[in-house]
Amino acid sequence: MNDEITGASQDSIFVKMVLAAWQTQNTRVNELLATLNDEQLSAETAPGRNTGIYLLGHLAAVNDNLFSLLDLGERLHPELDEIFLDSPDKSGKKMPSIDELKKYWTDINAKLTNTFNNMKPAEWFMRHTAVSEEDFLKEPHRNRLNVLITRSIHQGYHLGQMAYLKNNAS
Repeated sequence: MNDEITGASQDSIFVKMVLAAWQTQNTRVNELLATLNDEQLSAETAPGRNTGIYLLGHLAAVNDNLFSLLDLGERLHPELDEIFLDSPDKSGKKMPSIDELKKYWTDINAKLTNTFNNMKPAEWFMRHTAVSEEDFLKEPHRNRLNVLITRSIHQGYHLGQMAYLKNNAS
């Protein structure tokens, strides 16, 4: 039996692993959202910390930004940046409703999933838009796939914070 894996098939395996991890985090957020009511999502994850609604909007904005960062086309909701990326929770800025944010989250991830599933493995190893061509030549690990790895970790971090909302009174 030949244990060698070609570079192309190895790339496919890496991409499949990262896409599976990203999808797992999305699924976990979806499952948690299905168990939380509006009162719980409106509560702080801990005293003085972000609310669940803010974290949901933040995650939606970060995922929406993947379209630009990975050079995959137009964003669906760039208006979320001012509220959820550029401003802290409780800034006084008007937030979309919980139902709107849930829909944005679902729509953004559906479009990303469809786009990701149509990408070839080699496309994942291309540079993202936040790195210059010169820097990418020196640091080829600063690629699209690496961005998705960091975004999966980011989702897991905020998912852990949101899990505390389950303990809030309903």
